[in-house]
Amino acid sequence: MTVSGIFLRDDTVLDYAYIVAFSLFILGLMMLTTPGTARRGNKVAAVGMAIAIADTLLRHGIHRWGLIILGLAIGTAIGIPAARNVKMTAMPQMVALFNGVGGGAVALISWAEYRHFGNSLGSKHLIPTLFAAIVGSISFWGSNIAFGKLQELLPGRPIMLPGRLQTVLNATLLTAAVVMSVIIATGTHSGLMFFLILVAAAILGNAIVLPIGGADMPVVISLLNAFTGLSAAAAGIALDNIAMIVAGMLVGASGSILTNLMAEAMNRSIPAIVAGGFGGGGAAIAAAEGAEERTARSTTADDVAIQLSYANRVVIVPGYGMAVAQAQHAVRELTKLLEKQGVDVAYAIHPVAGRMPGHMNVLLAEADVPYDQLKEMDDINPQFSQIDVALVIGANDVTNPAARDVPDSPIYGMPILDVDKAHSVIVLKRSMNTGFAGIDNPLFYKENTSMLFGDAKESIQHVTEEVKAL
Repeated sequence: MTVSGIFLRDDTVLDYAYIVAFSLFILGLMMLTTPGTARRGNKVAAVGMAIAIADTLLRHGIHRWGLIILGLAIGTAIGIPAARNVKMTAMPQMVALFNGVGGGAVALISWAEYRHFGNSLGSKHLIPTLFAAIVGSISFWGSNIAFGKLQELLPGRPIMLPGRLQTVLNATLLTAAVVMSVIIATGTHSGLMFFLILVAAAILGNAIVLPIGGADMPVVISLLNAFTGLSAAAAGIALDNIAMIVAGMLVGASGSILTNLMAEAMNRSIPAIVAGGFGGGGAAIAAAEGAEERTARSTTADDVAIQLSYANRVVIVPGYGMAVAQAQHAVRELTKLLEKQGVDVAYAIHPVAGRMPGHMNVLLAEADVPYDQLKEMDDINPQFSQIDVALVIGANDVTNPAARDVPDSPIYGMPILDVDKAHSVIVLKRSMNTGFAGIDNPLFYKENTSMLFGDAKESIQHVTEEVKAL
């Protein structure tokens, strides 16, 4: 072996390389907190991951290089085209799917380790292996269900057993997985029992996510992401892989913090979300007394153009409808035209607008919207009473005043954007269909609200043409 080969396989050098790798993970994560450095942060973290992979493969004890190379080739062939070609509207599904793959990989690694070493692993490695198997399996199967709901392969509505049977089923599955893990950890070697642990966790992953409706999907994705991180950290402990431990803990901690923040933004507890039964496109529920007896007032592109052109302050509220129509670039063109006319334009961003954390921020950044124009809910809400026009583009549930005014509403108590307090509200929607939570929105029937029906992108383009013609 050459001197360079000996140097590359020196354990001390490889340990230092792990330190470099997870340092790059941390640096990349820090850079992701600012839009201006987010892309660079992603690349920095990717370099760290490349170092960690190379470091692991250079260590002694690596066998079956053919299978490793085959796995890398298959993953690369599937992952790169999928990530490059995915539409922004399908990004939540992609995140759920990729997250699930991570959890599934951890579960399979745990199973392979137990089959190879059995109870000779010792409790120091056996216990984290069992933990990784349970949590990784839950994450994999739960993420698949989340993907199915977001992709509309499965109904978005909650699917659950009646009464308390769902809770009993979940508790039974979790108890069974934990009890079998304890039996193995205390000295009983059983490959069949380990497999049954994976099966129980798999059914539990399905049983946890199926009862959760579409309105809670952003929080679920974040929660499952945290699960995958924790399972990866546990697998890192079992494998004595420092980079895996650090990376897993970073994902687990950040995912847990984000999940908690999003749950607070919806004024819902995480246990209530996991309990399910909320949201998901069932029959529309009247959100205010008498709402079903009222009619919405429609408007035209030229009327909207006049209102926007003669306004002093305009706030645009983006939602999933804007993502579906891919209207962000058209919206940016309209706002630049209004700014040239002296109109003050800002964007109101709800923490859970869209179907994944930061969905609207990413869309608007793609259209080169200045970051300082993006206003968080707590900052913009006190200003709505001074706003001349609030332009709502496909944002339904996060603008629903029933959350503030109707105690019987399923979303009562959820913080919303107070667009109804603006002098004029213009809502762009294809139809009067309900949002992801499956409930009616009394905002549509208010006297200061008018509806511009049609595809959001086409509607914005028509409004832009009318503004130019004024």
